This record gives sequence, structure tokens and C-alpha cells, in this order.
Amino acid sequence: MSPLEDGFSRRFYYLRLSITDVCNFRCTYCLPDGYRPEGRKSFLSVDEIRRVVSGFAAMGTRKVRLTGGEPSLRRDFTSIIEAVASTPGIEKVAMTTNGYRLKDRAREWFDAGLSALNVSVDSLDPRQFHQITGENKLVEVMEGIEAALAAGFKSVKINAVLLKGLNDYQLEAFLAWIKHKPIELRFIELMQTGEMDTLFQNHHVSGEQIKQRLLESGWVQQLRGKDDGPAQVFMHPESQGGVGLIMPYSKDFCAGCNRLRVSSVGKLHLCLFGDNGVELRDLLGADSQQEALQQRIRSALSGKAATHRLHEGNAGATPHLASIGG
Repeated sequence: MSPLEDGFSRRFYYLRLSITDVCNFRCTYCLPDGYRPEGRKSFLSVDEIRRVVSGFAAMGTRKVRLTGGEPSLRRDFTSIIEAVASTPGIEKVAMTTNGYRLKDRAREWFDAGLSALNVSVDSLDPRQFHQITGENKLVEVMEGIEAALAAGFKSVKINAVLLKGLNDYQLEAFLAWIKHKPIELRFIELMQTGEMDTLFQNHHVSGEQIKQRLLESGWVQQLRGKDDGPAQVFMHPESQGGVGLIMPYSKDFCAGCNRLRVSSVGKLHLCLFGDNGVELRDLLGADSQQEALQQRIRSALSGKAATHRLHEGNAGATPHLASIGG
């Protein structure tokens, strides 16, 4: 079967699958007031997850990232990893996490088939970490990262959202930390969402500033793989770790888009900053509906826009990043 392709000849090898929108942190750029449930939600079951991943895998998807909210809040999280990792065609299973359960579960998740981790660490200063996340857990998160490396994870990345006046001056501290660790540090440019207009105005800083500092210090930009995310990655001959920059406001950011999103309640989202979403859950009740599922995904993809509209201040229907998995 031919791979998923949109009207702009972009091919999609990467699925970001949210399994819950619940989170136990209160990050200023995402859920500053904490998780606020909107009615009772029924998140995708393990069988529904297996079926949606199978549908995507049959159309060329090779990488699945489990996101949230905080995905490890699911009691059946290990079973979800096993279901995704055992799907024919899936070569890489990744997770984005706040890291609070990593210390105790890293080995279990690795053995279940998880192969890559992105851990959110917005500051190496405990007080500032507490200020940004609402939780005084930097020590536990850092211990979890060490546990992941010890468990055998070869791909460990650290996500830090760039916040002017809060952590944008910590570049040197981060670079010193990864110098002797096989970790990729990812600075993510703050993105405007429906509930974060004031925060964006006060704390947005362009990743281009970090890029120029890296280039001037001898860092070299790397080529991008077909199932890689949107980061521009840089390496330095004197550093074991690397740096990735995710800059959604940069020119041609969307030209290399290779990922689609499915929310925790079974809606397909063609863009993090799109509108509404396409219902898939009614086709996830039985294995016999795979053909109809794939047809619906292909049909929806024909309507994917060339680019987001963030430059116009339009974040679509996305209220916050936890709503469809960031």
C-alpha cells in the first residue's frame, strides 16, 4: 500500500498518539492552573490504540510517540507500550514525559519495547524548575534520566521550552551538562495557544538567537532523517550531547512536516494548530474496520493545509498543548 501523502507531496512516517490529557504538573506555558477536566472522558483503550496504530503502520508509519498530558498516569501504560511496539511495521516507540515516574519505571518500559524518551526539563535550577512547572521535583526527574540511561535507552532527549527572562540565559549551563552525556537537548520556541496570549507576549524569544550562538561556538547542523521530528539538530566535536532547536515561527517550518496526531479520545488532528479534528473512534471497535479506518485517514489528509497560521496569531482550536498531545 502506498504511504500516506498529502497534496504537497509530504509523506507521513510519524504518529504522535496522545493517550490521556491528564497531567500532574502545572507548567506555566501549558496548564498553569493544573488539569481541569471537562466532563467525564473515556480515553482510548489498549485495543483501540492497537487498532489505530495498526492502521497507520499499514500506510507507512514507522514511529509512534506516546504523549499526553502525562502518559505514565495511565495504569495500563506498560501494556500500551507492548501493544504499540508489537505492531508489525512499527520500528520505534517514543514517549514524551515529565519524568516523575521514570526513576522507578525506566527498566520496565524499556523491556516492554519503549525505545526513545523525551523528558521535559525547563530549568536546571531547582527553584526555577519549581516556578515553571509548579512542582519541586527536579531532583527526582534528574534521577529518572540517569535511570533511563542505565536501563539501556540510547535515545534520551531533554525538552526545554524557551522562556524569555526565565531560562533563556541558561544555555551555557545546559551545554555543560550534556558535554559528557549522550543526551540531545531540545529548546522549543514558545508557541501561542488559545489560553496563553499574555504569557506568549511576555516570554516569547526566537530560537534563532540560540542558533546563532551555537554556530558561532562551533556547533554544526545535522541532516534530518525521514521520521525525525521538526528540530534542527546541532553537534559539536567536543560534546557527547547534541542540541535541537524547534522553531515553529521560522521560514518553511511546515515544509518538512512528517507527522500526524491522534488525540486521547480518538480524533485525528492534521496539525497541532488546526481546528476540530476528524473522528476515528467509531472505526476502532473491531479489527474488521481497518480498511474503512485507513480510507478515512487518507481522505482527511487531502485537506491538510500547507502551513499553520501562527504568524497571523491564529492557533486554531488548540486551547493548550496538553489538549492533543503537544
